[in-house]
Amino acid sequence: MFEKLDAVERRYVELEELLVSPAVMDNRREYAKLAKERAGLESIVQAFRAWKQLQAQVEGSKSLLRDPDADVRELAQEELPVLRAQNDELEQHLKQLLLPRDPNDDRGVVLEIRAGTGGEEASLFAAELFRMYGRYAERHGWRVDVLSSSPTGLGGFKEVIASIEGRGAYSRLKFEGGVHRVQRVPETEASGRIHTSAVTVAVLPEADEVDVEIDDRELKIDVFRSSGPGGQSVNTTDSAVRVTHLPSNLVVTCQDEKSQHKNKAKALKILRARLLERARADQQSEIAASRRSMVGTGDRSERIRTYNFPQSRVTDHRINVTLHTLDRTLEGELDPLIDALATRHQAEALQATH
Repeated sequence: MFEKLDAVERRYVELEELLVSPAVMDNRREYAKLAKERAGLESIVQAFRAWKQLQAQVEGSKSLLRDPDADVRELAQEELPVLRAQNDELEQHLKQLLLPRDPNDDRGVVLEIRAGTGGEEASLFAAELFRMYGRYAERHGWRVDVLSSSPTGLGGFKEVIASIEGRGAYSRLKFEGGVHRVQRVPETEASGRIHTSAVTVAVLPEADEVDVEIDDRELKIDVFRSSGPGGQSVNTTDSAVRVTHLPSNLVVTCQDEKSQHKNKAKALKILRARLLERARADQQSEIAASRRSMVGTGDRSERIRTYNFPQSRVTDHRINVTLHTLDRTLEGELDPLIDALATRHQAEALQATH
């Protein structure tokens, strides 16, 4: 482990020197790439340097055990167990820092929520999940921007796609991808029977132009008139945009903005995120499942989490955690679940290194 830490520190020092070299400073893309690599190593190097300082303190206390002064020896004997405990804690922290890190953890996300089985009730719950993630983003100071939506007449969403921008958003929200199941009595249900519906959530790391270059010649762009729920016209100009990426056959449609330019920009943002996710899935299948496997078919049986309204219960089936705090969860209090998922993920990764 310490040989690896030495190598990391050497690379960190090398990057610091490169970042002040004229050749790199004049190359925007190279500078951004190296600055990002340096930032990714910073926490490891800081912890390693703290560990080295601690080693010096331990050695210093050991040498004092041979001091002729009895008071000094006693002080050293009292100090050593404390320093060793700090050393054990810091070494464990270093092991965690050395775990393979998801390179997308610091990114924002493109969040896609779609109503699955359950008709209008699923659409209504899709809107509630979107509100839940919006509240969670507020708690963390992240910005939410709707990129595309297909609202229903009763206030639900057949589909809503949004970007959530903020440092570390992907590291927290990546555990939310999958099928979310809701059990409750719909307002339209006269007999009071509990219905089960499903909503699919996909969480894609946000991509920028540096990550995914799109050749305009590979795009087919269609412009048409926007339409809202029930078929009424949202505006009277041809501002809706459908972008088809010909090599991958991915299609993105945006019509929320009145400006054709803004709709095109949002469509390209979604397209970049989907292309980046596709590349990640192809290159690193053991780290990230493809977007399709993340959301499954939208069937009720493929659930990662169940929201049971009659019992005010939220159950995450991946970690067998049940909370009776449904109201608070829907208000964006997701950290108890996400913390537990992150802890399990880290424990599995540590286990895999032994």
